[in-house]
Order: sequence, then structure tokens, then C-alpha cells
Amino acid sequence: MHPAQGCFFFAGRSAPGKLANDPRDRRMEFFVSKYHKSVVSSTPASAGLPLVAIVGRPNVGKSTLFNRLTHSRRSIVGDEPGITRDRIYGDVEWDGRIIRLVDTGGIVPDDAELMPSEIYRQARTALEEADLLLLVVDARTELASPDYDLARMLIRGGRPVFLVVNKVESAAVASVAENFRQLGIREVFLVSSEHGLGIGDLLDAVFDRLPAPVAPGIVTKGKAGEENFEEYLPADDFAENELTGEAPEELIDRHLAANAFAASEMDENADDAAATVDGEEPLHRTHGEFEQHETSVAIIGRPNVGKSTLLNALTGTSRAIVSPIAGTTRDAVDEVIEYEGQRLRLIDTAGIRRKGKTHLMAEKLSVVMARRHLESCDVALLMIDATEGVTASDAHIGGYAHESGRSVIIVINKWDLVTTNRTDGKAPADKSVYEGQARRALKYLNYAPVIFISAAEGANLDKVLREIRRIGQQRRKRVSTGQMNRFLDKIDFQRAPVPMAKRVRIFYMTQAAVAPPTFVLFTDRNIKLHFAFERFLENQIREAFGFDGTPIWFKVRARNG
Repeated sequence: MHPAQGCFFFAGRSAPGKLANDPRDRRMEFFVSKYHKSVVSSTPASAGLPLVAIVGRPNVGKSTLFNRLTHSRRSIVGDEPGITRDRIYGDVEWDGRIIRLVDTGGIVPDDAELMPSEIYRQARTALEEADLLLLVVDARTELASPDYDLARMLIRGGRPVFLVVNKVESAAVASVAENFRQLGIREVFLVSSEHGLGIGDLLDAVFDRLPAPVAPGIVTKGKAGEENFEEYLPADDFAENELTGEAPEELIDRHLAANAFAASEMDENADDAAATVDGEEPLHRTHGEFEQHETSVAIIGRPNVGKSTLLNALTGTSRAIVSPIAGTTRDAVDEVIEYEGQRLRLIDTAGIRRKGKTHLMAEKLSVVMARRHLESCDVALLMIDATEGVTASDAHIGGYAHESGRSVIIVINKWDLVTTNRTDGKAPADKSVYEGQARRALKYLNYAPVIFISAAEGANLDKVLREIRRIGQQRRKRVSTGQMNRFLDKIDFQRAPVPMAKRVRIFYMTQAAVAPPTFVLFTDRNIKLHFAFERFLENQIREAFGFDGTPIWFKVRARNG
């Protein structure tokens, strides 16, 4: 027996199937057929690999087993039954081979309530996709009628089924666990997902049963290093010096000696040449260097503003559970699509609420996971409920995105409910007036575009995808040092509304990073920029170079420092 090990890559899986059974299906199908030529489900790097589904009744340890096998904390784990609702996918590597794994919600086949029936529908999709099933049971509970019913249903499906008796942490429990052989499943494995006992034997058996696939190469995205502006090179006009290994300090000292006039005469095209090495594809630079293969998009907002509906509408699937119950989504659900030749990873996150409004541990963890996905995405879609307007919670959530340096698109959802489908007898809402009110409530997001949509009706969703693509490009835009310093020469800093004591003289300015665009200012004093001066400079940069939808960061270095 040996512990599970390896490196892992996460990818969303396009879920086959029809749209949800809803009166709006015909309108939605029309919308999907209207733009399906440009939006297609993207094949993830791990597509074609064997798929193993983890199934079982609620609270038997399925999510703990999933996290153990994938070496992740992707699936939320807690003592409350029914935490997992949507399907969660991950990859498992074992002895040089890779398979895909899907975690499902607890199955209660005969429960007619809305949430259990939706969870069962999601689980059935996983069962239809899977090549092998892991039926998980709790060794510390007695066999019950639902266990027999579930076992019979899985066996009748014709796919290989392994019985995983979980929570076996002592010899006494192991002897009792033998009773579960009554379920009629031949392959039985005693494991403890929490402590990793028996996991190696289970993985050996799973990989022996599945055919050896020819796995395509998995593209990994290099992680950006921690922020350390002391070591930033002044500009990618001089990126060739990075390749030769010249010390960053020497570069900084050398460039400090150069004045802005000399910098303005540099070749604007140098960064294009430096971005390509030995004929390889260009690299996009952030705080580290990596090749940008896809744009990660997090759908964020308060509970019940239509995030899951938007994910399903954009992907043309029923990937996420949609219900009128606030807080339906708990685990983050991601799906990869391709739009006009670019891969977009859409991530549906749980509704973010204040700490005082979350009581169950699952709710608290889902908010933490939503914040984590927000901080790792490229573009955030801030969903606003048009029927309620911008609330204080919306402003807080938008602040999270702004402070973490994410590009933001403000999406006003349910616009049809205040216009064409309005039922309260009031006049239809005016788009320009509504946008003005939203802008005033979200002043710090003045750079973010505003889009009015109806996810349920499928209205204006093509514009959402176009804006995601455009904002993603703006986020990774790079301006050469020559351009920046010619730009500085044209600015009249006397117009900046800054007290004389807070004014600084800028000798030199360069873009040190992208995603978000970060500029280093070499000044006569090492002080924090006055907020009015920073706002003035940011407005001037946006007017000259764009950078729509993304925050701009500034760092100051004293010339004599």
C-alpha cells in the first residue's frame, strides 16, 4: 500500500444534454442557435481520459474522498448533509497515468423535493458519462433501504461498480464493514478518506480496470511570483538583458542614469521582438512570465442574482443547478467554452454575503471559496439584480474585485423584469438613468463597462462574451517605455489638483507588469502618491492608451533611493 501522489490539473467538462425544462426554453434555444457558431464547448486538455464518478447517499464522505484523490480542496467538506450539489471535476495521476474524477451530490432517488431532485439530475449526468462508478458508504452506519436501492440502480446501469466503505479507521470498524457485501457488489475496498488509509489499493484497482488512455499533453500555466517591485526590470524594451542574466539592480541603476528624453527615443517595437525567443510563441508578462492560453472569468455577486442562470445560458447547458432558493450554489462550477478562437473558463461562484448573514459552516466555506476564485480569475462579472438596484452588498463585492486587481464588467441582470415584462404598473426603466445610478453607487469601478442583460431570456448575452474578450485583451496590454515617456512629456501636471507639499516630479515611468497593468514611477521623493494625483494620472493614461475594464496600479521609487 502506498499513498496517492502526483501533480494535478483541473478542467471543466462540457456537460451534454438539453437545457432545463422551463417555459423559456424555446427563447433560449433560439438564442443558443443564434450564436452557437461562435461559441462552442472547448475540449479541455484532459478530454478523452477515462472518467470515474463518485456517488452515494448524503454525508458518507464523497467530497473528502474526491479531495484526497485529487490532492486538492476543490470540493467543500463539512458535517452537514447535502453540501455538494453540482458536479465537481478534477484529475488524478497515479503511476504515470491520468484519469478524470467527478464528485456528485448525495443521491436520494425517491425524494421529490426541488433540491434533492436537482442534485439527483446532476448525478445522473455524471453516471451517464462515467466509465467506472465508486459507490461510497459510511462504515459507521447501518445498511438501509436507500443503500440497496442505489446499489441495484448502479448495477443495472451496466458499468463497473466498486464499493468504497469509507470511515474505516480501526480493526473493529473494519470487521463491521464486511456487512456491506450484502449490497451485491463484488469489489469492496475499506478506506479512510480523511486519513488516507486504503487509498493506494483503491487507486491500483481503479487504474487496472480502466483502459490505458493516450492522454494529450496537459498545458500548465506558470504561477506568477510574489510582488517584489524592487526586482522589476524597468521595461520590456530591455527584456533581452533579462535573458542574459543581468542583475535587476544593475539594470535599475543604469536606467536611473538615463533621462526621460533619452528613454523617449527608444524603439517602440523592441518589446515585440523581446517577447519572442528562439521562434517560440510570445509570452504575456505579469509579475512572472507565462503563456496565456485562456481567460478565466468569475461570475460573482449576491445570492440569487442569476449567476448560475448566466453560466447555463452562456454554455448552452444545464451545468449548474438553478432554483429560486438563495444560496443554491456552494461549490464553484466551471465550464470551458471557445469564443472567436479564444478559450474562456467561466466559473459560477457561490453568492457572497456578509459574515453575519452566514450561519452554516457550508455557507461560510462557500463564501471563502468564492473569494478565492475571484482573486485567481482574470475578469470578474459583477452581477446586479435590476429589480433591486445596487445594494451595499453589491458595492462590497465590487470592492473585493477592485482591490484584488481583477478586471470588472458590471452586468445588470433581469433587465426584462423592469422593462418589457414589468408587472407592477410602473413605467419601464430608462437604461441611461439606471446606469447613472449604478455608476454613482460604484464610483471606484468607473473604468468598468456596464451591460444590461436577461440571462433567463437569453437577451444581450453575445455582448457579454464580446466584452470579456475585449477586456481580457485590455488587461494584458503593454505600453513600451518610449511611448510612456513621450506621453509624460505631453501631460500638464500643473492641472493636477494636488497640494504643493504632495507634488512629486516624475523623471521616468515604465510599465512593469500586466494583468493588472502596473506602472513604476521614478520620482524625486519616495512618498505615496496623493490620491488626487494618482486619479489624475490614471485618467490621463486611460485617455491615451485605454486599459478599459481593468484597474491600474502605481508604484513609486525614489531616483536617489
